[in-house]
Amino acid sequence: MSKKEESPPSPARSSRLNAALRPPQEGQGARVGDILRQAAYQLESTSDSARADSEILLAHCLQKSRTYLYTWSEKEVDSTTEATFRWLLAERLRGVPIAHLTGQREFWTLTLKVTSDTLIPRPETELLVETALSLLPSPLAGGEAPRSSGWNGLGKGGNKCVSALDLGTGTGAIALSLAHERPDAQFTACDFSAAALAVATENAHSNAIHNVQFIHSNWFSALPPQRFDVIVSNPPYIETNDPHLTQGDVRFEPRSALTSGQDGLDDLHHIITTAPHWLVTGGWLLLEHGYNQGQVVTTLLHNAGFQQVCCLPDLGGNDRVSLGQWPSA
Repeated sequence: MSKKEESPPSPARSSRLNAALRPPQEGQGARVGDILRQAAYQLESTSDSARADSEILLAHCLQKSRTYLYTWSEKEVDSTTEATFRWLLAERLRGVPIAHLTGQREFWTLTLKVTSDTLIPRPETELLVETALSLLPSPLAGGEAPRSSGWNGLGKGGNKCVSALDLGTGTGAIALSLAHERPDAQFTACDFSAAALAVATENAHSNAIHNVQFIHSNWFSALPPQRFDVIVSNPPYIETNDPHLTQGDVRFEPRSALTSGQDGLDDLHHIITTAPHWLVTGGWLLLEHGYNQGQVVTTLLHNAGFQQVCCLPDLGGNDRVSLGQWPSA
């Protein structure tokens, strides 16, 4: 029995709920604060972030910031906007992810378009970005990387440009975050999904990022010959029969971006064994993986010949990113 069933609402809480659920008086529009209270109450049983979900959806409908909602809690909302919000709320009650309802997700310092063709960027993946930035070689003299789609790996003056590859880019979250922080470097981002690549390309344009080349490729298969300073990937790593696939936001995300064989390791194994052919001497491979896969992924890296192998925890203390350096011959 849940706590809610064990303890009936207090009189004070009942009063607040009644006020939130009470329809506005004739001629009076619903107020921001009342709408949020009612929505959060409705979402309590289906979302672990009911209040935040309500705020994000209402702010989206109003085209305002969440700060605005607090500042103008007594502001009346017009009927058209309220109707749009009610529809989005009903979809959220059905389990549709917030990112799909608003069409976007904040990641690193960027606002990214999200669709049902892509994995929703998650905060823990920012560890992959942070670590990759710390391992990219120092900027070369000559300013920004070339913007041409026919980039040949050379910077100004014919010097080799710092380069990195993002495998399975999805929305482009990792590659675009890195490219935004390192305009001097050149990034390649690939995905086997043409629909996902279209989203990533749109995100590059909307964030005015020009030093990323997008390639339609199943992992390394269609990439032109080249070696990279850093290779990063957040590949599918969930077991095919994992029961969590029927819960939460992942129900609405492409299964191909989530699962990878019976043990969740098929794609990780392929990337680890193939990456040495695409890394420069001293280059790094960084991989996001499941909370319980740190030991097996680091073992795979060791067995493939990588050195300086380690596993990094996310903010929740779970194994999240494993990496290794390709040694000199």
